[in-house]
Amino acid sequence: MEDEVVLLDFSLSMFGIRVRIALAEKGIKYEYREEDLVNTKSALLLQMNPVHKKIPVLIHNGKPICESLIIVEYIDEVWKDKAPLLPTDPYQRVQARFWADFVDNKVHEVAKKIWTGKVDELETEKKELIENLKQLEEFLGDKPYFGGDTFGFLDVAFIPFYKWFYAYETVGKLKLDYPKLIAWGKRCMQRESVSKFLSDEKEIYEFVLSYRKKIGVDQDTKSN
Repeated sequence: MEDEVVLLDFSLSMFGIRVRIALAEKGIKYEYREEDLVNTKSALLLQMNPVHKKIPVLIHNGKPICESLIIVEYIDEVWKDKAPLLPTDPYQRVQARFWADFVDNKVHEVAKKIWTGKVDELETEKKELIENLKQLEEFLGDKPYFGGDTFGFLDVAFIPFYKWFYAYETVGKLKLDYPKLIAWGKRCMQRESVSKFLSDEKEIYEFVLSYRKKIGVDQDTKSN
């Protein structure tokens, strides 16, 4: 019996893109259902993720799995025969999980404060984001991918944020100068599993501006 796989998602979601990349790497067929997060969340989303009421949610044979990194690990464990994402070495596995958590809490959460807040009041957050990305670049070093020679878990976790750099810079009025991260991002973009899901940076920027307008944040940033 073929697996029934459904993904509840939102096209611009960095977290949903993680799941889509993982499914593509594994060659898994699934039904994609776009959620309207701005107006009304579907009854199915509320039923399948009653705790957080957020996307993405992977529904595998009727059973929901929530939280993007947990979903990616689940995908890697269930469909283990193709394109392994987590390393087999225990230490390397925990390192990948550690830095993926770093992406969520030290990159995304800090950057979100910048693109949803009054930028001139967030100098501490801007410095923190710059420093945190520097640490990620140092961990990458001269490796092709974060895990070494092969595209893996941490690459999946971080690559959706690559196309947000433009919005971070433009809205935050800061400069992100990370040549190794940029080279890594371009390398990842050569993979079909990545390029077909990552959003256009200008589309992301316009989304950020519309969101800032919706929440009433004063800003004077303009498209270049």
